[in-house]
Amino acid sequence: MTDTMTPHALRRGALISLEGGEGAGKTTVLVALRARLEARGHAVVGTREPGGTPAGEAIRALLLDPAQPLVPNTELLLMFASRAQLVETLVEPALARGDMVLADRFTDASFAYQGGGRGLPMGLIADLERAFVGRMPDFTLLLDLDVQAGLARARSRGAPADRIEREKDEFFERVRGAYRARAAAQPQRIGVVDASQPVEAVVQDACAALDAFLDRWNAP
Repeated sequence: MTDTMTPHALRRGALISLEGGEGAGKTTVLVALRARLEARGHAVVGTREPGGTPAGEAIRALLLDPAQPLVPNTELLLMFASRAQLVETLVEPALARGDMVLADRFTDASFAYQGGGRGLPMGLIADLERAFVGRMPDFTLLLDLDVQAGLARARSRGAPADRIEREKDEFFERVRGAYRARAAAQPQRIGVVDASQPVEAVVQDACAALDAFLDRWNAP
């Protein structure tokens, strides 16, 4: 684990995360981003949050189980337990090898879901980030989508809703607001893509934003 929170402190590899609310189309975009990274000659390690390690996947199952009535602080601490395991055992070793780590969500999700959605203090989340993660993503793409449109997409899949997906629409409005506020505060790190567009346009915009980051990252 590095002791700095500054993007670009590690030039070995880069941590790239993809964020967005329910139904934003992260799965499709992740496939395209991985292909773009590989086409540019990078080795890619893919992961997801919560999860990404055997311990993290066990925590994920608990977090998403609709039968588990977790209080917000328990949810937050479980998220960071999974994340700490991921950083120590997968992210940092991959970066040290020079690989690109492509993450389906990272700590920005806790600021959005547990901070915005649950109303937990953002300062508490930042303290946990510093203590147990020690780094931010080098680049984050946020797929931004109207909450009603995203929930309609997610519900049309027909899969049973997990514990978080069962929250009320107001919860997801707060999540979106927190994501957008975070992106506005950190425009150099977080790129926003309009996910209401046709999927081809979303993928094109996401790959263009990734290319722009890689050009900056590789610049002398």
